[in-house]
Amino acid sequence: MFFYLSGFQDVWGPLRLFKFVTFRAGGAAFTAFVIALILGPFTVRMLKRWNAVAPDRLKGLVADEHLTPEKEGTPCMGGLLIIFSVTLSSLLWGRLDSFLMLVFLSTLLALGGLGFLDDYVKVKHGDRGGISAKTKLILQSAVALCAVFLIFCSPEAGPYMSQMWVPFIKEPLLTGIEGAVCALAIGTLALVGTSNAVNLTDGRDGLAVGCSIFCALTYAVFAYFSGHRVFAEYLNVPYIPGAGEVGVFAAATAGACIGFLWHNCYPASMFMGDTGSLALGGTIGLTAVLVRQELTLILVGGVFVIEAGSVIIQVAVFKLTKKRIFRCAPIHHHFEQGGWTETQVVTRFWILAGIFALAALATLKIR
Repeated sequence: MFFYLSGFQDVWGPLRLFKFVTFRAGGAAFTAFVIALILGPFTVRMLKRWNAVAPDRLKGLVADEHLTPEKEGTPCMGGLLIIFSVTLSSLLWGRLDSFLMLVFLSTLLALGGLGFLDDYVKVKHGDRGGISAKTKLILQSAVALCAVFLIFCSPEAGPYMSQMWVPFIKEPLLTGIEGAVCALAIGTLALVGTSNAVNLTDGRDGLAVGCSIFCALTYAVFAYFSGHRVFAEYLNVPYIPGAGEVGVFAAATAGACIGFLWHNCYPASMFMGDTGSLALGGTIGLTAVLVRQELTLILVGGVFVIEAGSVIIQVAVFKLTKKRIFRCAPIHHHFEQGGWTETQVVTRFWILAGIFALAALATLKIR
């Protein structure tokens, strides 16, 4: 919305700043941060009034001494605050005529709605599992497939969707029909996988949202470079007109996460729940698809990959041998049961997330 103020730059010169993606991305991040910061206490009161408290998903799976009974009254569904902050900030600072922006906002709301349904079942029926895993996966896949398909059909990004890019290689690995099929499959998998990985990571105060900040900022940079013809040519990445607007969206996501972290850091006054984690993970994965950096997502979201991988390994090994590799999965619980405090786990995982993000940005030059 603010972009259209640049049309009056002849009246007042500084209004030309609203043309620039970098200025609007910074404004989007700050606006989303302020919204989340200010509305946080109201959100907590509202969720408590709704009695939006989900049961501990580890209860009955680990020894009682490893549970956190002091958090039993902490409301979930705080992801509503993140979604509202990102949506409002993106509408204010993004271009309303951007098809890609609409796709990302729709995906955010769709996955947020699915997460809200899952949280609602947990709260309403006291069922820590929420909706069935099969149903959730089917709905996630449907949303992911639709979102990726819409990007394939977009006039801005469509021509590049048939190219399968690999980190450290200057040219696309696959093109044409083979590249399109591969990109569609990997893109859908990336969106669903990231959505679930963030959800698995959301087990301790500030852990998932803190790591999401690094991911969102990293892909905001990727989106900016992809949407800038000169930088895209210099860095040898696909030039995707309109990707800069997704950079504004990613910056708003980072700002909303920082504002939410203010209320979610230890001791958390609310949790994001599936409402926030599914939406955050899904839109991060979709950004990777847009800028043709799906495989780089393994590095950008390194912490999420480790968390999800630990669960997969634990389940697979236990089914085969009836033995456990980790004390508890996801792996942050393994370290807690090994003697790390909650704040140590979270802070050290944040450090890893920052290192992974810097390493991912380095791939832009190492080709």
